[in-house]
Amino acid sequence: ISFQFNRHKKTPSIGSHSSDMASVSGSVLSVYSGDFGNVDAQGTVEFALDYDEKNREFQVHVSQCKDLAVVDEKKGRSDPYVKTYLLPDKARMGKRKTSVKKRTVNPIYNEVLRYKIEKMVLLIQKLNLSVWHNDPLGRNSFLGEIEIDLASWDWSNRKLNWYLLKPRSLSVVNGVDHRGVMSLSIKYVPPGSLGKWPKNPPSGEVHIWVKDVKDLLQLRPSGVDSFVKCYVLPDTSKKSYQKTRVIKRDTNPVFNHTIVYDGFHTEDLKDACVELTVWDHEKLTNHFLGGIRLGLGTGLSYGISVDWMDSTQEEVAFWQEMMLAANEWIEGLLPLRSLLVGEVSRK
Repeated sequence: ISFQFNRHKKTPSIGSHSSDMASVSGSVLSVYSGDFGNVDAQGTVEFALDYDEKNREFQVHVSQCKDLAVVDEKKGRSDPYVKTYLLPDKARMGKRKTSVKKRTVNPIYNEVLRYKIEKMVLLIQKLNLSVWHNDPLGRNSFLGEIEIDLASWDWSNRKLNWYLLKPRSLSVVNGVDHRGVMSLSIKYVPPGSLGKWPKNPPSGEVHIWVKDVKDLLQLRPSGVDSFVKCYVLPDTSKKSYQKTRVIKRDTNPVFNHTIVYDGFHTEDLKDACVELTVWDHEKLTNHFLGGIRLGLGTGLSYGISVDWMDSTQEEVAFWQEMMLAANEWIEGLLPLRSLLVGEVSRK
């Protein structure tokens, strides 16, 4: 099914559409996988941090762990490995992992995990280092973690130090990561609701007014150059794709931008989903910051199972309120979240 974007319809008091239509695609994958609850975190990890100025490389020297939790109590064993991420955007730099050491709670690694990254960018990151039991037949088990704020790290300290492994915080276990909040309004105009003859509008219209976003992730020292992309799924064609202008160096951008989609029948509202994603614009690529999906969250679209029909309770309630109040602007304040958009390349 295709929904036609109406680029000529403007509301002066709200704002006009941008005309540049750059193609952007991205992949955001889940960074939390494993069993967090079955084993209590215990033990220590020894590592050192260094930055190689010549090669512009951040290095994590993982030495060893001691007194880790036992995962398989019957066999009295754990098969541990160490994993690192740079926060706040795990997906951007990716994870690094040591080798797996089998049948030990006191593994010795002596391995270096490396990140090619500029020092100024590194200084606004946090290092998340976690220890896991490797289970090739099931889910890996979390054994403990340590988090280091690299902005306050003493870079003259290149010695190996011991750190106590801590349990994972509840917010991380639940996948809650604050990515900002979007202020927006939406409205549905049914066909013929503004005039019977001639029929006005000739087909149903969904109006989306992106007002602003507060408290975006900052991935670079220079700030955030953000813009919002919009699709009405299942249509991922260029007709469906729209975006706002780029707001430079602002973690609280004001867009004040409206988009109007026509070609709707009222019954389409239960099968369609408005996907709004926020991106940090750079010359070579764009980095995903967060998004929302407005729909009924049923997991189905026109009888077909789809992964993008995954709206949260807040997003579903917002969409339902629009469906019940034709021709009225419905105001909302919705938290941005991680979205699995890697399966469908939105161009």
